[in-house]
Amino acid sequence: MKIDMENWIASVIDSSQRIAVPIMTHTGIEMLGHKVIDAVTDGQLHYQAVKILSEKYPSAASSVIMDLTVEAEAFGSQIHFSENEVPSVLGRLVSNRDEIEQLQIPSLEVARVPEYIHANRLIATEAIKPVLSGCIGPYSLAGRLFDMSEIMMAMYIEPDSVKLLLNKCTDFIKRYCTALKQAGANGVLIAEPAAGLLSNEACIEFSSVYVKEIVDEIQDDNFSIILHNCGNTGQCTDAMVYTGAVGYHFGNGIDMVEALEQCPKNALVLGNIDPVSIMKMASPEEVYQQTTLLLTRTAAYSNFVLSTGCDTPPEIPLKNIEMFYNALNDYNLQIK
Repeated sequence: MKIDMENWIASVIDSSQRIAVPIMTHTGIEMLGHKVIDAVTDGQLHYQAVKILSEKYPSAASSVIMDLTVEAEAFGSQIHFSENEVPSVLGRLVSNRDEIEQLQIPSLEVARVPEYIHANRLIATEAIKPVLSGCIGPYSLAGRLFDMSEIMMAMYIEPDSVKLLLNKCTDFIKRYCTALKQAGANGVLIAEPAAGLLSNEACIEFSSVYVKEIVDEIQDDNFSIILHNCGNTGQCTDAMVYTGAVGYHFGNGIDMVEALEQCPKNALVLGNIDPVSIMKMASPEEVYQQTTLLLTRTAAYSNFVLSTGCDTPPEIPLKNIEMFYNALNDYNLQIK
C-alpha cells in the first residue's frame, strides 16, 4: 500500500499518543507452527508470519525478519543454518586487495534474495499499515565478507582496500533497497550493528558516508530509511545522524534520553526494551514496569517510538508481549 511516509512520520510526532513498532517476527513463525529455518528460506511463510503478527498485535508498522546473512550469501559467503536460530556467516569470503577487486557485485536473483523480495511484495500487497523492510548496512556486510576482527585492523593498515569493499557492498545494498521499494515496502530498516564498535569519527568514515549514499539515492517522501545500530552505546550517535535517515533505531545498551537529545526532533527515534533479558527472560510484571518506565522517561520527546532494542529472539512468552502492549495502552490512556 502506498503511504506518504513524510506525512505519516509527521502525524506520529504531532500526536500526544505513543505508538510501538517492535522488531518482532519469530513469534509469528512460532504461531504458524514452524521453525526459523522455514521462514528464512521461504518467502510465503515469511509473509504469513508477519501477517499473523500484524493481525494479533497493534504494532503501528509491520517489520520483516532481521536476517543479516542474506546479502553476504548473495556475494557467495557460506551460511550456517540451524533449525531455530537466525543463520550465521561461516569463514571469510575475501582476505586481500586482489580478492576484493575480483569480487563481483551479485544480481538480485541469487541465493535467498528473491525469497525476501517475494515476502516483502506479499506483505505490502495486503498491508493497511506501513511495511518496514530490512537489510544489512555496508560496514556490517563488509565485516561479514572480510571477517569482523580482520576488517577492524585493515581499516588502519589498508583503508583503501576496505573502502573498495564498502563501495561494492553499498552498490549492492542500493540495488536491493530499490527492489524492496519497488515491491511495495514503505521503508527499510538498515541494520548496521558492527558500526557500533567504532568511534564516532571511524563510524562516519567507514559506515555513515556509505549509508548516507543509500539515503540520498533511495529515501523519499514515500520511502523512509531507519538506521539501526544496536552496538552504539552513545559514542557514535552523531555519526548515525550524519546519514540523514528519517529514523534512528537504538539497542538496549544506550540511554534513550541521551539518544533523543542528539537526534533531530523531526526524525523518529526508536528503542529500546531489551529483547532478551526483558522480553524473553523477565516476568510479565517486569516487562510492564520496564516498558512503563521507558515511556515515562521519554515523555518529553514527541518523536519517540517504543520498540525493542533489536529483533526479539525465538520463544518470547506471549504474556510478555501482551504486557508490553498493555503498558503502552495504559500510558496512552493517562495522557488523553
